[in-house]
Amino acid sequence: MRFTSFHLMPYRPIDQKKALEQRASWVVLSNELYDPKKGADEYESYISHLARGEELGFDVIAVNEHHQTAYGLMPAPNLIASALIQRTKHVKIAIIGRALPLVNNPLTIAEEFAMLDNMSRGRIITGFVRGIGSEYHSTGVNPTFSHERFHEAHDLIKQAWTQPGPTEFDGDHYNYRYVNIWPRPYQSPHPEIWIPSQGSSETIQWASAPDHRYPFIVTFAPAESVERYLNMYRQAARDHGYEAKGSQLGWAMPVYVADTDEQAIAEATEGAETLFNLFLPQPVEMLLPPGYMSIESFTRTMKMRGKQLSQPRSATMKALIESGTVVAGSPKTVREAIAKMQDKTGLENIIAMLQFGTMPDHLATRSMELFASEVMPHFRDKVKVAAE
Repeated sequence: MRFTSFHLMPYRPIDQKKALEQRASWVVLSNELYDPKKGADEYESYISHLARGEELGFDVIAVNEHHQTAYGLMPAPNLIASALIQRTKHVKIAIIGRALPLVNNPLTIAEEFAMLDNMSRGRIITGFVRGIGSEYHSTGVNPTFSHERFHEAHDLIKQAWTQPGPTEFDGDHYNYRYVNIWPRPYQSPHPEIWIPSQGSSETIQWASAPDHRYPFIVTFAPAESVERYLNMYRQAARDHGYEAKGSQLGWAMPVYVADTDEQAIAEATEGAETLFNLFLPQPVEMLLPPGYMSIESFTRTMKMRGKQLSQPRSATMKALIESGTVVAGSPKTVREAIAKMQDKTGLENIIAMLQFGTMPDHLATRSMELFASEVMPHFRDKVKVAAE
């Protein structure tokens, strides 16, 4: 089992009353609600929190990319990764992920990741995503071309990383006479690529293809959906002619650990409910702009998540725990939730969001320490016993 400490860097000092008066904390939320002095404090705190992951024995620390939102202060996650490189020595640093269709020159992403891979001496994990629907409103990119631009950008970046230059690239959206990046990646043939997703069937088919076999990470989903999507990936791999490994399967979820279940629920409730009721909600037309998803994926999404999307600010801690969307409890309870999902799917990647919503530093830190000391060793010891 590989354990990742993940962060979204929400803007916790936000005026919640004013924010809730807006349609969403994305795109349309006025940046007048952002105080740069308080924001600077948030960055300092969050970077220290992530860097602590190395000391506590996490395999990976992870950041991601979002734009024009109070939900995550990382529009340029490569900058956060660069800061973490200087604060750590051994832990892997994952950027999950860069939204490929949103950029007009994907070669800059190839160059940036190659730089980070050199600076860290091969500790970078890359994550590629399409970006959620609201970010097409933020950037003005046509969501109808999202899949096409994603696939072309991915192919271009891999070509830049793996083929001695100069080479050419001729696509419908990106065209280059000279593909010849300096520096080249430190890792050979290139940094590991992860694909975070909320369960798109197209993404599952693509990520599991024999020439990709990328780790597929299910995010922000009820446990039932996580199980379904990871086993869909397994079946897609079989359809492609091979058996997926556990290292190709991952689950990203908010998780909180305390001495008892009751304490964990009491301490994590505000953080979880602000995450799902303040920071995450968006109108359907913002989250799923026309053309962003295929009819098949849209129909399945509305069938599975339609109620949640139509009542986006009504989540309770009780419901989040019952659905398995949030994992909170004693070390034993958290271990059991992970073990149950592992038994059902064979996954070997846990991406634990150990700070979420407005959760204060002292609670996030204590939960992180308990997760590292009371949850992770259980699965590492299990592997040792199996090997013996």
